[in-house]
Amino acid sequence: MLDQAPAARQDRDDDTPAADGGRAGLTPGKGKPTPKRSAAQQQRRHPQAPPASGRKGATAAGGSKAQVRAERMRRNEAMRRGEDWALPRKDQGKVRALARDFVDSRRSVSEFYLFAVGALFLMLIIPGLKSTVILQYVQYVILVLFVVVAGEGWLTGRRVLRLVQQRHPGESTRGVRLYAALRSTQWRKLRSPAPRVKLGHKL
Repeated sequence: MLDQAPAARQDRDDDTPAADGGRAGLTPGKGKPTPKRSAAQQQRRHPQAPPASGRKGATAAGGSKAQVRAERMRRNEAMRRGEDWALPRKDQGKVRALARDFVDSRRSVSEFYLFAVGALFLMLIIPGLKSTVILQYVQYVILVLFVVVAGEGWLTGRRVLRLVQQRHPGESTRGVRLYAALRSTQWRKLRSPAPRVKLGHKL
């Protein structure tokens, strides 16, 4: 009888819950259900940043917007002045700058091409001006304009190429003829980058 008492007491001690609220030898639970594997993977792929709240978050957001706006204005001003770092890649380089200066220093018929086409279009749609005679001559006028623009663009590109080869020998002239021809078809006030030389300027 005496030998059984300690054994019984030991069994009761093993069944008694541990002081920390769980059974002895068992790991306590996390207190929340284990998320599914798909939910856990989605959370790892798209972590959610804590939203900026309060006065500090609003100040930071407003400051960044103001900086972006100021940088955009600075870049636009530099682009108007023709600074190379602010220009698009197609306009960068001293070869393209020389081509622009050559085109901008001369008055061409091609830059009024769109105005002529617009006037002809109005003649076709206005009832008072619409007639068989006008319709007959419009197609010839359009053909003449196309020939003039194409010929002038070819001459401009050729002169620009020759000038670039003289001023910047060894530089790549790829696409410079087409670049100069297309710029000559734009109205001077709408050209981008803006002209930096006046009409009649000698290069």
